[in-house]
Amino acid sequence: MGSMHVLGISGSLRAASHNSALLRAAQELAPPGMEVEIYDGIGTLPHYDQDLEAEAPESVGTLRRKIRESDGLLIATPEYNYGPPGVLKNAIDWASRPAASSPLLHKPIALVSAAPTNFGGVRAQLALRQAFLWTDSDVVTKPELIVFRSQDRFDDAGRLVDEATRELLGGVLEALAAKVVASRTVAA
Repeated sequence: MGSMHVLGISGSLRAASHNSALLRAAQELAPPGMEVEIYDGIGTLPHYDQDLEAEAPESVGTLRRKIRESDGLLIATPEYNYGPPGVLKNAIDWASRPAASSPLLHKPIALVSAAPTNFGGVRAQLALRQAFLWTDSDVVTKPELIVFRSQDRFDDAGRLVDEATRELLGGVLEALAAKVVASRTVAA
């Protein structure tokens, strides 16, 4: 498989977020050769403003650089009002522009979500899949990881303890790794 660097992005700003905890679990469960770095600057991004695009703020440049330098993305999203949180959509908007040179272009991406509801973020994932059609990103379709009733899957320290969920997360990471390998073959 070779060495691969995956950038994990949580759509939650909460310190005790189960979505951020999914990314920490991904670091632990990553297949051999995969490193998962968790991006922690989503809260520093200004609201997307096309007038700032040509001379984007430093925080935007950092996000774009980290995405460009990664082999793939692992995005963990909560669901607010049937969609992804604004802070995550804002980050995607910044990273998607300008379209012709977007670091999201053809980028392998896996989506996961956790929520205390019975739907686990399925609608937020669907909305993100639609956004990544525009960027022509290579999104993992299966397996899906939608952690419903997330409070039952993590311990008080935020560690993912549900074995079935851990197994599914491992499968998502393997599928992302396969997309990364395939993208390298196409690029070669």
